[in-house]
Amino acid sequence: MAQSPTVHPRVNAIVSAPDDPSTRVRHVVSVSLGTSKRDKTHKTEILGEVFEIDRLGTDGDHSRFKEIMESLDGHVDALGVGGADIWLATETKRYAFREIQALISGVKKTPVVDGSGLKHTLERRTIEVLQADGTVDFGKENVLLVSAVDRFGMAQALDKVCPNTVYGDFLFGLGIPIKIHKYKTVSSLANILLPIVTRLPFQWFYPTGEKQEERKPKYPDVFAWATFICGDWHYIRRYAPDNLKGKTILTQTLRSADLEWLKSTGARRAITTTPVMGGETFATNVMEGVLLTLVGKPHDQMTEQDYLGKLAELDWKPNVIELNP
Repeated sequence: MAQSPTVHPRVNAIVSAPDDPSTRVRHVVSVSLGTSKRDKTHKTEILGEVFEIDRLGTDGDHSRFKEIMESLDGHVDALGVGGADIWLATETKRYAFREIQALISGVKKTPVVDGSGLKHTLERRTIEVLQADGTVDFGKENVLLVSAVDRFGMAQALDKVCPNTVYGDFLFGLGIPIKIHKYKTVSSLANILLPIVTRLPFQWFYPTGEKQEERKPKYPDVFAWATFICGDWHYIRRYAPDNLKGKTILTQTLRSADLEWLKSTGARRAITTTPVMGGETFATNVMEGVLLTLVGKPHDQMTEQDYLGKLAELDWKPNVIELNP
């Protein structure tokens, strides 16, 4: 397939890279609807395998996103969907954004992941580990989970250990000033609303492109009440106030600039669910692609134990970063 030089400066290099079996490099690429300012390339060894990991932002350009995905199909080990979700889930069902499904429909050879496999395993386990080892006593925290439908595992785990939780799906996903305090309520409402929501344009509910760089603080009373804030980083950064003094932030993809901003807000500490590589963390879709490649199973055959087993081999644990002790 002829490659357009305008697709992305990294795509031609990835596609034309020689495949030498004696020095096999596993390649995982996250193609994001988010800003290209957060692009990153990293090479590392994981469980004896050499991985090259790329994050390619498309600045919200759907055509570019689709073209890059299809250009890389068959040339890399796993493709991640960044800056968007394919799936939103409840206890009983999951729903796909039709718009995102259409963008990846042309990928036929390479497995495509959006991080949902880890959101339902790793992030659930994160809450359990933090509670069990005493890092966090959720019984004493006021927890704000900015969105539960894209963090099913985390939401379900919080429902078991934390009596004081606000699920922010209406607040931040729909812009409706309603606080939900019970996960059962989230699940019931989601099964009614998600069949409709997932047929609508994705950008109505989640910032893409340059909008990911914008800050629009809202519902300051909810953030002031919370002592522990968790969930999607772009939601947290976009809507949080400038003052987060003493609070703990649990999220996934934190770059150096993000940590500096959190420190400036007075936040006590940040906890990341994904492993640190090169001093920073990658998104859940990237780590799902890495684990899928290591296990070597088709995506639809991966089990919770497959993910947790590889994480155990990696000696994974939540990464606690003290900001303002």
